[in-house]
Amino acid sequence: MQLISYNINGIRAAIRNGLIDWLAQHNFDIICFQEVKATADVVDLTLFDELGYKYHWHAAEKKGYSGVATFSKIAPTHVVLGCGLPVYDCEGRILRTDFGDLTLLNCYFPSGTSGELRQGVKMEFLRDFYEYIDNLKKTRPKLIVVGDYNIAHNAIDIHDPIRNKNSTGFLPEERAWMDKWFGSGMTDSFRYKHPDEVAYSWWSYRAGARSNNKGWRIDYASVTDNLRDQIIDCQMLPDAVHADHCPVWVSMSERMKE
Repeated sequence: MQLISYNINGIRAAIRNGLIDWLAQHNFDIICFQEVKATADVVDLTLFDELGYKYHWHAAEKKGYSGVATFSKIAPTHVVLGCGLPVYDCEGRILRTDFGDLTLLNCYFPSGTSGELRQGVKMEFLRDFYEYIDNLKKTRPKLIVVGDYNIAHNAIDIHDPIRNKNSTGFLPEERAWMDKWFGSGMTDSFRYKHPDEVAYSWWSYRAGARSNNKGWRIDYASVTDNLRDQIIDCQMLPDAVHADHCPVWVSMSERMKE
């Protein structure tokens, strides 16, 4: 199974930047987009049909904001839009697709960059999301949780950990949540396969950050520990330049089931 998770910061802009041609050069089984910033009816989805993908979409109520979409070569056996909490579901942050006994969650965590109020929302989301996953595991024990978590976990995951120690996305309480997350039966696929590699998934548009590789790794492919041995590899794909993020690619021996 070949999967990518990709915050595309607007699907229409990413298509204009060559996204479809890039996808055509690969053979991903599943594509998880975050921050699509559109409803499905305003996107030319025949471009994805021609590549053999079926899609499911969870847009935000606010136009041009947030939203996630999952494309797959095999139709999921079950689909759930949201997590059942209206405060987050109205922003289109979680999309669940089941493939047999495997559950995939495509997620876009709040960022907190716009101020104290949204940082508070982010911390509430982290608490509620952890509880949601904890409950979900009881009936769906094989989980893959991909997306933009908007948190760099450790110093290796951010280009300047000292100067960013008080920046949202690298705050002690956010990093402590990541410690708890990866200590509760979840595995960071990339770090599991590449414990010492420096790789980033997001770069600011400012001051040549991407060309100088001054980035953050804030996009993840987490799997439940019972799937850890199924991870073949996981990589950031920085040569894909359709947005300020790059895709996270994960290959697993686990097969999708209709």
